[in-house]
Amino acid sequence: MAVSTVRLATAEDVGPAAGSLARAFEDDPVMAILFPDPGSRLRRIERFFRAGIRHQHLPHGTSYTTEDRSGAALWDPPGHWKMTWGQILRGSPDLVGAFGARVPTALRVLSAMERVHPTEPHYYLAVLGTDPARQGQGIGGALLQPVLDRCDEDGTGAYLESSKERNIPYYRRFGFELSGEIALPRGGMVWPMWREPQVPEI
Repeated sequence: MAVSTVRLATAEDVGPAAGSLARAFEDDPVMAILFPDPGSRLRRIERFFRAGIRHQHLPHGTSYTTEDRSGAALWDPPGHWKMTWGQILRGSPDLVGAFGARVPTALRVLSAMERVHPTEPHYYLAVLGTDPARQGQGIGGALLQPVLDRCDEDGTGAYLESSKERNIPYYRRFGFELSGEIALPRGGMVWPMWREPQVPEI
């Protein structure tokens, strides 16, 4: 099946894209820490992504999806990777609804990641995911490309945290390199990766 056309995400995409991302991350080890009940995990992850897309990522105009909303790449531009208090307050009903009693755990996970977040200007890939039914068809790479092209044009770095060690080689294909390890509460781990802007070969 051909890759769907990649385009900027809009408000109409929030629900469908959150659903695709939730299915993509249902088996994610970090999501298992945040949402340990398998029976409610998918629903809670979807609500979490809805809040993040609507209140954090969408307003920046740097997040992409496909025409069939089978995947999404949620990017934040330089200087905007951290949620403001206003965004947190606006999203708090959805976030509390998603995390429930796990809010303290979620805050500890977020704090561990924020402590080592780069300070130099960069585009932050907060989330990349494709619906499991469409994985392996090049959608993830297509979703990454618009912002990676912008990074190269602007001479700006890019940063992400991989929640699965086996995904490190995938991100290396796009120029990201491992920059360490981040230990999370309850035995979790994520792998930060940095990408220098690429200079075309002449």
